[in-house]
Amino acid sequence: MDIQAAAACMAELGHVKRLAIYRLLIEAGSEGVTMGEVGCKLSIPASTLCHHVKRLVAVGLVEQLPDKQKLCCVPVYGRLEELIGFLTEKCCKKKCEKP
Repeated sequence: MDIQAAAACMAELGHVKRLAIYRLLIEAGSEGVTMGEVGCKLSIPASTLCHHVKRLVAVGLVEQLPDKQKLCCVPVYGRLEELIGFLTEKCCKKKCEKP
């Protein structure tokens, strides 16, 4: 993951509602959660929820999959792993120097 993609992901997760949505999806696992369930559990109106999920989809953190007559939101764990890898790739490579 390059710095532009990491910044885009972090910008979207930097919003309270989107972070709450993403955490709910991560907790639910690869089975995902329907849009209706997300809205109900987080008390987010449908139109607002669509806006937030669309932004998470745009940066590749979430996929929307049809589940019968409902739309299911699923976290993209590979993208999360890329973001975590980007943030930790240089961890502890250089010792902290005291001034």
